[in-house]
Amino acid sequence: MSCFGMNKDPDRINERKRMVEEQIKVRGVSDERVIKAMLEVPRHRFVAPSQQVFAYEDQPLPIGYGQTISQPYIVAFMIEALETSPSDRVLEIGTGSGYAAAVLSRVAAEVYSIETVAPLAEGAKKTIEDLGYTNVSLRTGDGTKGWPEAAPFDAILISAGAPVVPESLVGQLTPGGRLVIPVGDRIDQRLLRITRSVNGELQEDELAIVRFVPLIGAEGW
Repeated sequence: MSCFGMNKDPDRINERKRMVEEQIKVRGVSDERVIKAMLEVPRHRFVAPSQQVFAYEDQPLPIGYGQTISQPYIVAFMIEALETSPSDRVLEIGTGSGYAAAVLSRVAAEVYSIETVAPLAEGAKKTIEDLGYTNVSLRTGDGTKGWPEAAPFDAILISAGAPVVPESLVGQLTPGGRLVIPVGDRIDQRLLRITRSVNGELQEDELAIVRFVPLIGAEGW
């Protein structure tokens, strides 16, 4: 029986420590701020009760409405790839249950997150508020269009697979801003980091091969 089941470690910090050591650090994630955030944010609070026993396993989990919460390593890897600083304003597309937004809130000054499925957005908002993370703004809508009235952003994280990089999101990056996005078909994608230079030129780096649910919207699927 797990520590969680016996209620000896209700916050499950020991499971998060094992998660970070056995799933994240060994695969090369080394940003101390990201690692600290992964240790702090309780992933089990962002999944359904029936899935909580699996919350710290090395796998994505269903969160309803055909969506998933990404495996812990992928969340850490993508956030490290954003190269955020404590003063950054970050936009996330694809809130899901709110886990990545919560982790981002520990490494950035402000987080804006958009979810297309209203019940998921509402659940994420409640969980994040219950945890006392006050620097996260959430809304329901077409994430491929970004959040123009809050732009520009120092970093943008897209947690769904897109057929192409949405031009609206690139346009909402600050000079020097970074955008991390899975691009490909509806099953497999290349994880890209797009960096916008001070003169507006874009640099593209391929980071990994990944598998995400489709990005739905005017500039997605």
